[in-house]
Amino acid sequence: MNFLHTERAALDRLLPGLDTALAGRPLTELERAPSPAIEAFRAAGGPGLLVPAEHSGVGAGVLQAVRVQRAVGARCPSLAVATTMHHFSVAGLVETAKRGTGTEGLLLAAVARERLLLASGFAEGNTGQNILRPRIRAELRDEHVVLNGSKKPCSLSRSMDLLTASVALTGEDGVERLAVALVPAKTPGLSVRPFWGSPVLAGAESDEVVLTDVRLDPQMVVTTQVTADAVPDSLNVAGFLWFELLVTASYLGVVSALVERVLTRPGGYGGDPAPFLVDVEAAMLAVEAVALAMETRAWDDTLLVRALHARYAAQDAIARTAPRCLSALGGMAFIGSPDGTYLASAAAGLGFHPPSRDRMAEPLREYLDGARLRIG
Repeated sequence: MNFLHTERAALDRLLPGLDTALAGRPLTELERAPSPAIEAFRAAGGPGLLVPAEHSGVGAGVLQAVRVQRAVGARCPSLAVATTMHHFSVAGLVETAKRGTGTEGLLLAAVARERLLLASGFAEGNTGQNILRPRIRAELRDEHVVLNGSKKPCSLSRSMDLLTASVALTGEDGVERLAVALVPAKTPGLSVRPFWGSPVLAGAESDEVVLTDVRLDPQMVVTTQVTADAVPDSLNVAGFLWFELLVTASYLGVVSALVERVLTRPGGYGGDPAPFLVDVEAAMLAVEAVALAMETRAWDDTLLVRALHARYAAQDAIARTAPRCLSALGGMAFIGSPDGTYLASAAAGLGFHPPSRDRMAEPLREYLDGARLRIG
């Protein structure tokens, strides 16, 4: 079947063996915690997908990456969500390395060669809280940066080798700015507590990471120029672009797994496939259009707005397509296997990732009137 052929071809080419490993296990096994999918991803070289070739990585471009994420999401939703956070962190390191001291390049090489997994402690799981105002606080103390706070949920919390986290750091000028801290998983003061109570996406290992007087060398903390006005700087714009595209492609992969089950159900599907295909394929085309633009033009507010539009359009496409698929699969499929209802529930998760449509309503209106884009 040609459906998902392009995405799976990209996955096979860039991370050989991963699709076969995932396809060989039942969904219920892949989605539990701990999930065998995470080690399959590591074994296939997945941690190095976005690491540039000069740092021993795969060096995938944006378009390749979103196709890979859709293919992974169609096999294992939890792995797609968890690795979105890893790739987002790696992409941030790549951007930082362009203006950094060289340490970032060494870390990227280690990620690719040693197949290290990065957990992402950025957006907060608290309704109504601005995602550029982290709960992890940082202070300068005795020539160290000391961190206190927690991140919940935090994907890959049990398998991570390194935590990348946004922190609120008050500088010598008294101004609080957003900074990014790199914390090895075995650092004293870092612990993991149970948090994720739902069976849906349990395999992403999204528990709570707690930091208690964690002491870091200042070289492990990158300060941005983002202050309380929540207007992202160039590094944050890059991060949001990567995140929105990767997470959207991942969840489009999840709903695509439902579509695939309709099209390949026993006895075949002889009806019009358009009600199942059109919305999802159009949403993916929007993601790919932004991905191509990222490879050819400046990363600015306008491009980020387009990425947000693609993401919110995908949410609508999922909301329309998932119920159609469940109806087409019928009652016997509902009775005989939990896969259909599980995939529908998992696909709805895109709407819970920041920034939510409600939080962005006012910033997007302001942007249309000529203001800089704020992140709600």
